[in-house]
This record gives sequence, C-alpha cells and structure tokens, in this order.
Amino acid sequence: QVQLVESGGGLVQAGGSLRLSCTASGAIVSIPTMGWYRQAPGAQRQWVASISRSGITTYADSLKGRFTISRDNAKNTMYLQMNSLKPEDTAVYYCNADVSAAPNWPLRAYWGQGIQVTVSS
Repeated sequence: QVQLVESGGGLVQAGGSLRLSCTASGAIVSIPTMGWYRQAPGAQRQWVASISRSGITTYADSLKGRFTISRDNAKNTMYLQMNSLKPEDTAVYYCNADVSAAPNWPLRAYWGQGIQVTVSS
C-alpha cells in the first residue's frame, strides 16, 4: 500500500507565496512521475505540473513562471513552490504519483487526500 500526504497549504494574501509538499510512503520501488493537480469549487480537476524522476518538468501554460515543481528522490517527496498567488489559485491541491511497488510490477496511480489553498484578495 502506498500513501501520499500533502502539507503546506493554508490561507495567504494575493501576491504571497506558499510551498506545498507531498511525501510518498509505503511499498515503493520507484516513482517515475509525480504531479500536482488542483480543483476549484464547482470546477473540474486541473493538471498543474509534473516532474519525472530525472527532474524533467512540465507545467500548465497558465502557471508557468509563477509555480515551480521539484522533488527529492531520496525522500520520495515532491514540492510545489507557488509565488505571486492570485485569488483564482484558490483550490484544493492534490498530488499524484505513478508508483511501482515491486520490480517489474506495472505502475499504479496514487492520489493524496488534497490540501486547501486559499488566496484572499
């Protein structure tokens, strides 16, 4: 079993910054890809950014330049540095990881429970 736990959310004023963390634990052999998603009230879940084990990053076009994704493979932890936050960034943020639990096992996608980020105007 694999668990993903997010931390670092909260309330921040517009223009401020937050750093989210997501730590994976459990039966883990490798995590090729990790990513962040978010879901605003009444909206569909939206992809934010992804990072490969080697550090290759991709971002949603609308968030480039303000958000930075990173990871520490030794800690099975991923981060999302969010700067210049706007009220429209308010959402529940979820981490996602494709995990192999044993050698040659297929990858399985896991999700964190989500963490609230609220940006006040």
